[in-house]
Amino acid sequence: MDSDAVKKTIIKQALQATNTANARTLIENINEKCFERCVPKPGSSLSSGEQTCLTSCMEKYMAAWNEVNATYIRRIQQEMGNQSLFKQ
Repeated sequence: MDSDAVKKTIIKQALQATNTANARTLIENINEKCFERCVPKPGSSLSSGEQTCLTSCMEKYMAAWNEVNATYIRRIQQEMGNQSLFKQ
């Protein structure tokens, strides 16, 4: 394996680890922020309004995360000057 291949493999592994950490942070933020916002007085079950609020909040967080992640990957690809770096 040449040095470029090793470099690409290391970068790819680092990005996968970063994506995993980012996903974990996303889930933690969703749990914290959406629950605080949508369930002001926790009880034994969620009302339909709370369920709707949680669903909407989670979808917004996930859409934002997807957009940020896609932009981040595009930026790295541009800086690396190698579009095939992230292809499987």
